[in-house]
Amino acid sequence: MPLAESIVVARPQGHPGQLMLLFHGLGATPNDMLPLGQRLAEAYPHACIVSVRAPDPGDFGFGFQWFSARELDDARRSSRVATALPAFADTVREWRSRTDCGAEETALIGFSQGATMALECARAEPELAARVASIGGRFATLPDEADERTTWYLLHGKDDPVVHYRQTVTAAERLVALGGDVVADVLPFVGHEINDALASLLIERLSSHVPRRTWREALREDTPVGPARG
Repeated sequence: MPLAESIVVARPQGHPGQLMLLFHGLGATPNDMLPLGQRLAEAYPHACIVSVRAPDPGDFGFGFQWFSARELDDARRSSRVATALPAFADTVREWRSRTDCGAEETALIGFSQGATMALECARAEPELAARVASIGGRFATLPDEADERTTWYLLHGKDDPVVHYRQTVTAAERLVALGGDVVADVLPFVGHEINDALASLLIERLSSHVPRRTWREALREDTPVGPARG
């Protein structure tokens, strides 16, 4: 994947407190994620924020894509995502290596097709990133398990004409049923876009939601130790 074509939106001096990787949609470029990246940089001044370019030229003569959308159905989507996933995961590893950030410090944030790749990457390799955010996206295939190391942030515009918001509702219901740590929001009067309201809500959710695994660890630490028995 062409790391040189990615855009480093922000990188603090020294070790960054977080790594946020942004993944654009079909037929777009890293520039399309810059407004969100700049909002995140303002909210998280100690984060390294990178807008990653998809590897392949877009099918329709502009931008880039993570996988082809020609004659796309559910079976082809799953197959094409599976083919693209190893290079995508390698990109996450490379940026983690460059920034020396661990999984707990890493967030994958995708829009549309980029969201599908981020979701499927987090499902396939949960050790890569503790947080994954999908905006106007969907799973290629609904998950059959939810790793406790992952927190899922699912955001969608209710007026999205490209990826129906029901994809996010269904994914959230499945993740909850599997015991996953999920935050899901559907915003009215929002289409297939990342507008100010969605960007603000994403930042609010990332900042305020305490991951379930953190609560569990805290509860374990607070569990009283009984008297020793001999």
